[in-house]
Amino acid sequence: MGDIVLNAEKLEKKFDDLSVIDGWNLKVEKGERVVLFGPSGCGKTTFLKIVAGLEEKSSGSLDIDYERIGFVFQEPRLIPWRNVKRNLSVVLEDDEKIVQILKKTRLEGFEFYLPSQLSGGMKQRVNLARALLVDPDLLVLDEPFGSLDLPIKLGIMQDINSLWEAEKFTVLMVTHDVKEALYLGNRVLLLSKRPSRVLKEFRVNLSRKERNLSSPVFATLEAQLIREILEL
Repeated sequence: MGDIVLNAEKLEKKFDDLSVIDGWNLKVEKGERVVLFGPSGCGKTTFLKIVAGLEEKSSGSLDIDYERIGFVFQEPRLIPWRNVKRNLSVVLEDDEKIVQILKKTRLEGFEFYLPSQLSGGMKQRVNLARALLVDPDLLVLDEPFGSLDLPIKLGIMQDINSLWEAEKFTVLMVTHDVKEALYLGNRVLLLSKRPSRVLKEFRVNLSRKERNLSSPVFATLEAQLIREILEL
């Protein structure tokens, strides 16, 4: 920790006359897992797109220090006529690495399945595998669990935590779910409504064992975060 991967100062984004992001100041250190939490339309996904180079900022500064970024979208966005392996090869044509990432994301045996043959959870695992295939310095998660039921969501979040323990990549995530924020984040940034500002920071001091939805410590922290949100 200590190396700054991302530093935004007085960052603003406007779409014509619509102001979305109003002077964000935030820093993300190497190996951190930072969650953006705020109301719909406050610019969370827009900020992720700016970070990924998919959108231009309007003003302010954004300094970045990472080489490879993996982006996990809200929807899998898989090419329907390409099987799992060929969907991954669009990102990187390396059979050995594809086999490795299929193992890490528990997709072994499904490499020749088409997207139409996969469940929603399996498609989202392919989405995650595609992002991880580039060995990202920064993994961006844009509400990737919204359409999944709890057991499937929990399984994928456990995979991400295990992979993070091994690789220590930096994570920047957007969610509307308090449990997701606490399970995957080390720091939660609470945002105002549009035009949004960063209002407050919430630290998630949980051990690996306590990062469990049924843990009493987890439940206590969840209640604290909900109170913080309601007091904004």
